[in-house]
Amino acid sequence: MTISALLSPELIFINPDISSKKRLLEFLANTISEKFSLSQTSIYGNLLDRERLGSTGLGKGFAIPHARLSKLDTTIGCFIRLEQAVNFESMDQQPVDLVFCIIIPEHATDEHLQILSSLAKIFSQDQIRTDIRNAESADQIVGIIDSAE
Repeated sequence: MTISALLSPELIFINPDISSKKRLLEFLANTISEKFSLSQTSIYGNLLDRERLGSTGLGKGFAIPHARLSKLDTTIGCFIRLEQAVNFESMDQQPVDLVFCIIIPEHATDEHLQILSSLAKIFSQDQIRTDIRNAESADQIVGIIDSAE
């Protein structure tokens, strides 16, 4: 599965009013639960549990919060570009402004690892991060990610 196939413009958010890692995880859980009729509590709890194992902030302002859900048939992707970066306890101690969240079926281990690897490869590129930070629309962000794959 490609990263751009996970994304649709209605799951891309540019400059939402989010001021902390906790609020970001709540926003993700609320948004995904509403759009896919899933349990907000389950999504939030799983995202939080994963963050407790270690930050999903990979550095250079990018994070991949992710969780597995047992009652899920397909992988869900959601992207957020924050206007004001938030502390994400990243490895490089830099705040995060680019967030790609994935919610994955519990049984999809290979797909999970493949997606995480692809995201890390795409967002490790300085030009891609710069282009996404300068994008004016969700469609442009999808195009940038698609061209990077």
